[in-house]
Amino acid sequence: MSEDPRCCGSGTCIIDAEGRCWCGQQWDGQKMCRAPLSPAAAPAPAGVAKQPRPPSATES
Repeated sequence: MSEDPRCCGSGTCIIDAEGRCWCGQQWDGQKMCRAPLSPAAAPAPAGVAKQPRPPSATES
């Protein structure tokens, strides 16, 4: 089994075809680096209330 040149040196890297390691690092073409964080879901705009749910058959 050959050593992957993208391994960080720990010997535990498992790198997929896209260059992502199980530890969260990403191959950038020259070195392994932390993958960028994906943006969080935007909260609902202020002043927008949730829609009330219709009463169920067991509620009166």
